[in-house]
Amino acid sequence: MLPRAFRRIAAQLALALGLVLAMPSTFGEITSESQLKAAYLVNFLKYVEWPGTRSTVSICLFGRDSLGPYLASYEGRQIIGRELRIRKVSTPDQLTDCQVLFIPDTEEARIGAILRWVDRQPILTVSDVETFVRDGGAIALIRNDGRLQFDVNADAIGRANLKASSQMLRLARQVTGAAR
Repeated sequence: MLPRAFRRIAAQLALALGLVLAMPSTFGEITSESQLKAAYLVNFLKYVEWPGTRSTVSICLFGRDSLGPYLASYEGRQIIGRELRIRKVSTPDQLTDCQVLFIPDTEEARIGAILRWVDRQPILTVSDVETFVRDGGAIALIRNDGRLQFDVNADAIGRANLKASSQMLRLARQVTGAAR
């Protein structure tokens, strides 16, 4: 059996490689934080299980989004055997076909209301607001020591009837809730 530290490093390398391979080649060598956030959103689809089956999978961008241009190149790709769709949403009735809902920091004042809209629905909520996990969201994208990392709220994922892979939980900077 490999030492735990070695397994963690190997898992981090695997996720990093997945992120790099998922990045469209049109991004070139310089990668912005927004491009990395977009790649994380796409890759989260590979590490979370949703109930039921569908022919498509949707990443929904709430309100004034800045990631749309970076996610556009992923539109129509096959992710976990399903066609990826990217949609902008601004009201609760538009959330019905979302698997991932990204709430940008520009919508921080509305996070409580948005989380109530999706409560107990199979939607993975992700934001770049640092307090998002504490506020009840599932995943917060955090800038830490010059790197983009993520925190996970396992209770929020469970309430959404989703299952995060153990590999994703190991790679998180911090996991709160029942998973650890």
